Amino acid sequence: GMGVSTVTAARILKGQLQHRKGEESLLEMDKFPYVALAKTYNTNAQVPDSAGTATAYLCGVKANEGTVGVSAGVTRDRCNTTKGQEVTSILRWAKDAGKAVGIVTTTRVTHATPSAAYAHSANRDWYSDGEMPPDALEGGCRDIARQLVENIPDIEVILGGGRKYMFPKNASDVEYPHEDKHRGTRLDRRDLVQAWYEAKPPGKVAKYVWHRRDLLALNLSRVDFLLGESWHPRVPWLQLGAEGGTTGLACGAGAAGVASQGCCCLQGMLVPPKMLQALHEAVELDRAIGLATRLTSVHDTLSVVTADHSHVFTFGGYTPRGNPIFGLAPMQSDVDRKPFTSILYGNGPGYKIVAGERENVSAVDFAHADYQAQSAVPLRQETHGGEDVAVFARGPMAHLLHGVHEQNYIPHAMAYAACIGSNRAHCNAASRPGASVLLPFLALLFLLC
Repeated sequence: GMGVSTVTAARILKGQLQHRKGEESLLEMDKFPYVALAKTYNTNAQVPDSAGTATAYLCGVKANEGTVGVSAGVTRDRCNTTKGQEVTSILRWAKDAGKAVGIVTTTRVTHATPSAAYAHSANRDWYSDGEMPPDALEGGCRDIARQLVENIPDIEVILGGGRKYMFPKNASDVEYPHEDKHRGTRLDRRDLVQAWYEAKPPGKVAKYVWHRRDLLALNLSRVDFLLGESWHPRVPWLQLGAEGGTTGLACGAGAAGVASQGCCCLQGMLVPPKMLQALHEAVELDRAIGLATRLTSVHDTLSVVTADHSHVFTFGGYTPRGNPIFGLAPMQSDVDRKPFTSILYGNGPGYKIVAGERENVSAVDFAHADYQAQSAVPLRQETHGGEDVAVFARGPMAHLLHGVHEQNYIPHAMAYAACIGSNRAHCNAASRPGASVLLPFLALLFLLC
């Protein structure tokens, strides 16, 4: 999630990392000339989850919470409601139009957010068949990892985490062979990485990597298909892209062979309620956005930055100009006479009572990476927020993204601009003699979930 409060706080952090006060800083997304707001609710939820929102901004259809790549006709957990309700994504539309496509994420590639690009599931948590109930397996529903390999087998670039869902149950992990929690989970005993290799056309070069050094050692000009998976659910692929050009490959500028004509979904993930990690993640995504804007042209590339939803993240307390974004407010509570950090959460695990009172944050290291910001309501996990999220746009037809929109409008606007998908009548008209030609171009979608 990346609500407006997160964008503002990330902007301040970016400036302070550059030894400035911070408020006057600009994120790369701040430089995009068009800004809109997207309404994030699911068809059955006022405050959304990532599966329904991902289906909206990738497939152009609002959906029920917890369901991925299907219409609102599907009920969560009910496999038998899925058939005939599948919806395709902008990644599929681009691939059908002959474009190169890629998915780059710092979460598992089977997570709700990236999986809406290729999968259709009544439950976002069906990562492998090991997570599916017997009735779903008997009903013929397929797990999300299997769909990653089978539904769109010619995705040029896939980078993310969640390696264990690709391998047979109890298979040792290549990197952590002695740790049980990293062992494979598949009940069908399939090796989906091998299946991924076997699905590639003859004569094409496919590479699988699981470590940073292997990725950086690749000659990207000689790679047609790339699959990179870490065991960890959150991995620094965005950082690799910002430093080593991975993002450029993912967006079709390298191994795909159709440079500057494709579609890339680039996703970072916040770590609420760990405020330091969350904002550094946002700044890292912004670095990747900066690299992508330098690799592409505003004249032929539409770039869109948005979020699937917000979080209950806030900062306030009348802090003075240049106050450290992770620091204390300049005042104490006039109720319990204790200090508080500027950043707080509406709910989550940061709620702490010590000796019957709110924890005194001056007695803890609130600048530590693992510090959980205080919250008003105790929950084991912080919830999403329900407010609108910003949509930043740059490039041809970016003006289509302005004002307030339903979230599922986003992929339709991008597809219209790129002349992909079902609404292409304007493209045919532009190709007639005497008409200006609207050329297909690279569509980049960045998001923070």
